[in-house]
Amino acid sequence: MRDDFRAGKLAQMGLLSDDDRAKAADLVAQVRSEGIETVRVLFVDQHGILRGKTIVASAFDSVFGAGLAVPSTLLLKDTSHRTAFDVWSPASASSSACDAGPMQGAGDVLLVPCPDTFRVLPWSPHSAWIFCDVVFRNGRPVPFGSRHVLRSAMDQLADQGMAAVIGLEVEFHIFERLDSARGHQQSGMPGTPVETRNLAQGYQFLTEARYGELEAILDTLRRAAQGLGLAVRSVEVEMGPSQVEFTFDPADPMTQADAMVMFRSMVKQVCAAQGLHASFMAKPRLENTCANGWHIHQSLLDLTTGRNLFMPDEGGGLTPQASGWIAGLLKHAAAASVLIAPSVNSYKRYLPFQLAPNRIQWGQDNRGAMLRALLQEGDPASRIENRAPDTSANPYYALAAQLIAGAEGIANGRVAPAPTLSPYEGSDLQLPRSLGDALQAFEGSKLFRQSLGDEFADYLLHLKHFEWNRYLNTVSEWEQAEYFNLY
Repeated sequence: MRDDFRAGKLAQMGLLSDDDRAKAADLVAQVRSEGIETVRVLFVDQHGILRGKTIVASAFDSVFGAGLAVPSTLLLKDTSHRTAFDVWSPASASSSACDAGPMQGAGDVLLVPCPDTFRVLPWSPHSAWIFCDVVFRNGRPVPFGSRHVLRSAMDQLADQGMAAVIGLEVEFHIFERLDSARGHQQSGMPGTPVETRNLAQGYQFLTEARYGELEAILDTLRRAAQGLGLAVRSVEVEMGPSQVEFTFDPADPMTQADAMVMFRSMVKQVCAAQGLHASFMAKPRLENTCANGWHIHQSLLDLTTGRNLFMPDEGGGLTPQASGWIAGLLKHAAAASVLIAPSVNSYKRYLPFQLAPNRIQWGQDNRGAMLRALLQEGDPASRIENRAPDTSANPYYALAAQLIAGAEGIANGRVAPAPTLSPYEGSDLQLPRSLGDALQAFEGSKLFRQSLGDEFADYLLHLKHFEWNRYLNTVSEWEQAEYFNLY
């Protein structure tokens, strides 16, 4: 079997290492011995959503031999699933980011399986997942492929002799589904939102009584997450109605990005099977509902010594690396926003006194600040928590943004300003108030264009401007209520 993979297309193109081939042989044997019927061969798209094809078990080995072709337009779609790029006009000398480039004609790209991501699905044990890198047919990585983007950022950090450690807090809602909106007139792009009601009343943050009400579904989700090999740390009742939080043990950025995608997809599938609706939308438009944050805890290891470079030395105070990392995250916060808060809706969350930040600053253990520093002398868990991201982000893009901005601060010797004591007051710059503001900041960033490449920067700007312009061109319910009777 390993010899077959060596002769396969992926191995010949240098896309399957010796180690990958050995793991692939073991996985093919596992699928056969455990009676797994289907394998879902998937990649993480530009929005952090899983897409792919389901193959039968007997075809699984072919994926390691030749990869799996999928339409390239999957990489060109906005959040409504519309193709946002022109794939039919021929490329020319005047081609721009509006053109699909190598994806002209809606041809195929190739999925390259990553053996370490294989999982048997606890809620569907006859089936399994495997995540893939996405490359062009000639083997060149797609420059905006999610795993490629984060891997490049991790490599850049490693070139500075450092590695990031990431911890996750993930907030989301679980509602009872009342109407699945399956009417023909409801099947647009996007479809009509499903109708829901709460599973439990809110505003009893971390109360035992509320946990008891939700325990059955929370146990189901926890067991499924653990069955996927995810390192669940805690399960918590959050502030708002039907809002909960899962936290995970720290790990390297790629492990955590994979974990975030696996967790979100698992939660939505398991809840849907029980007549529930799980949502990771930043701020649902539902009465009394609280916004969902994705708090990214981050520390930095010296690759030579393994020391946590954020842990204060004797006497306390910021280490040079912690100071530089904080300063880098602050310096590039506005430009990074589109990578950590990617939707029109994300910016409705940045309001004062909501336990979400609205300004670009940091504080010592302050939950109103954008960056919450949890740095204690002698504490190897010393870390910085970025509270600006929300749970709708593509985790690979979001974590790459953290690494790029923080590393730039260290490389250029930046120094963190004084911490804030009143995060919702003062003269600190505000986070972008809209996706349009965030796109403008990203467009002006030399750092992200240099670190992520021109192809990524132009692609992201075109894709998100397409979404932003659709929003601007839509007459909202607020406008109708405000003006229809008045004028």
